[in-house]
Amino acid sequence: MARDDRTEKATPKHRRRAREKGQVARSTDLGGAFVLIASLLAISVMGPRIVGSGAASFREILAKIAHPGRATTAAGLNGLMHSGLSTIVLAVAPIAAACMAAALIAGVAQVGFRPSAHALKPDFRRINPVSGLRNLLGPNLVFEVLKVTAKVGVVGLVAGLGIFGGMADLASKVGMQPIALGGLLGQRALGIAQRAAFAYLGIGLLDYGWKRFRHERQLKMTKQQVKDETRQYGISAEVKAALRRRQMQVARARMMAAVPDADVVVTNPTHFAVALRYDGSRTAPEVIAKGKDLIAAQIRRVAEENDVPVVADPPLARALHQSVEIGQVIPEELYAAVARVLAFVYRLAGRRRLAA
Repeated sequence: MARDDRTEKATPKHRRRAREKGQVARSTDLGGAFVLIASLLAISVMGPRIVGSGAASFREILAKIAHPGRATTAAGLNGLMHSGLSTIVLAVAPIAAACMAAALIAGVAQVGFRPSAHALKPDFRRINPVSGLRNLLGPNLVFEVLKVTAKVGVVGLVAGLGIFGGMADLASKVGMQPIALGGLLGQRALGIAQRAAFAYLGIGLLDYGWKRFRHERQLKMTKQQVKDETRQYGISAEVKAALRRRQMQVARARMMAAVPDADVVVTNPTHFAVALRYDGSRTAPEVIAKGKDLIAAQIRRVAEENDVPVVADPPLARALHQSVEIGQVIPEELYAAVARVLAFVYRLAGRRRLAA
């Protein structure tokens, strides 16, 4: 199918099927920018606490090492390991939690929270080298090259301006205490990283816009696809219900029109009514109308208006109504019962002719 034939916007049904297959507009760069900003914000908030706990743990380890006899025992080594691991976990856990939350928020913001297991199924078409080269050498290649260049150039420019802009100020800090100088350098580095992260966020937004544009273009449909889907799914439930009611009304009217041609109507006598006809063209009597309650009453009324015999036989009426559809002949197990009814009707009709 030619791509130029796809000129129509995707229908909601088509979008839903694509989403179930995992075909959504998603930018990894935008998610990476969210995670980077969240980690830097977490470091800026938790940094003093992390440095303080790390310094305390380091001093504790140095104090224990000052007594080699106790530090080199199994209990001493276990204590040193436990202290170091606890410090690392407490330092990393808040930052890791912030990164996980940012990744989740970025994913939900781009595609919503509708997980689909279909995207996890293996699809060998994804590793098809022909389609891979087609995607690689198309317009997407130009955008990816520009995006990588922009990431390196913009982020590098922001970082370079931050570094070289503060060189003159750092020259005046000669003689500063090491602890104060370390804190100052940490703040400068964090500031440069934050500016670079927000520049990366801008690139991620542009990337998401491009992915969104490509996704919408790939979802486009041909006019014939839209027509086919409209015929298949476009009728509302109300219209379908109205069509079913109309079809039932037409079928009921056709059924009632056949009642005057019946040889007999077998009734319950109030709940069921089945009209039978036997003209010799079929192997057995045929059911030409049936119904219960209101429809049964209407069948009886039409039969009486057209002098069709009405015979009350509740077991036979129930059996015919439950086991035989309109237009079908009666089953073999009901031959005897129906024959008795027809014989009675024929005898009654003969007596009437003689009396006349």
